[in-house]
Amino acid sequence: MSERVSSTRNLQRETQNVIEVAAGLIFRDGKLLIAQRYADSHLGGLWEFPGGKREPGETFPECLKRELREELGCDVEVLERVEAITHHYPDKSVHLEFFRCRWLADEPVAIGCAAVRWVTRQQLADYEFPAADERLLGRLGRPEFICWSP
Repeated sequence: MSERVSSTRNLQRETQNVIEVAAGLIFRDGKLLIAQRYADSHLGGLWEFPGGKREPGETFPECLKRELREELGCDVEVLERVEAITHHYPDKSVHLEFFRCRWLADEPVAIGCAAVRWVTRQQLADYEFPAADERLLGRLGRPEFICWSP
């Protein structure tokens, strides 16, 4: 590939709209909640940390509370931001902000996703996640990541 074509593709990637997403790290009893994407969606069938797209004028924590209520039917308290990642896929770019959350009420159910699971640190490796989550998954796998405590 010529340098000019490569440079043009990089510029297109940088100038495309970035989708802003808030995602929750919801811990309970030493387990973390994950959700499976619908098979016919972008990155279908992969697992992710539940959340969704931020609407105009909405803060990331407001977005996360709304999305978790709509997609899982549960209420959480949004705590500190744990990670922020911008990832470029061939067809879109996403900016993800991950927040530690405290589950407050209503058992999460798969309303806006294919499935939900409470998993341990060791079980995380058994699930396939989008490339954008790779750095966070590395952190979550380390013993010093204290959020796993019950």
